[in-house]
Amino acid sequence: MLQLIAPTTDLHRPWLEAHREWGPGLHEDGFGLEPSDEVESPEGFAAWVALLTGASDAKAAGAEHGCRYRWIAEGDRVEGGIALRHGPGEHVPEFGHIGYGIRPSSRGRGLATWALGRMLDEARALGLDRVLLVCEVGNLGSVGTIERNGGVLEGVRDTAHGPARRYWIEL
Repeated sequence: MLQLIAPTTDLHRPWLEAHREWGPGLHEDGFGLEPSDEVESPEGFAAWVALLTGASDAKAAGAEHGCRYRWIAEGDRVEGGIALRHGPGEHVPEFGHIGYGIRPSSRGRGLATWALGRMLDEARALGLDRVLLVCEVGNLGSVGTIERNGGVLEGVRDTAHGPARRYWIEL
């Protein structure tokens, strides 16, 4: 059964399998992985998960902004990740409120569309009235995912990572 779950150390091995499937580098959108994060060892992974869950709890703790991380899991398999940035943080204008990624072998199954719909519910619960989503111009999978969830194209802007489509979803 497909679930949107909080990051957990219980899925260390399945998360590593998904991470390795993406290949080298930090391109798993929605996982919040930074170059300095050490995720191979159980201790490093636990520290990283603690950072993710701490960021998810930032808004509840009174911080002006935070980021709610969720993993897309099916049984004991990590299929992808999705993140909801909330508040006036510096990453929202560049990357949007929500970022997500699906492991390559699981793409084309509607998982991102499903996960985005669930994360929009979480955005509503946080009191957001609309969210910005940003994707590379040529990422037709994300274009479809965003549009299936009601995204309206604002336009295309140049970014440090190349041209990007900017969509708004009214909640």
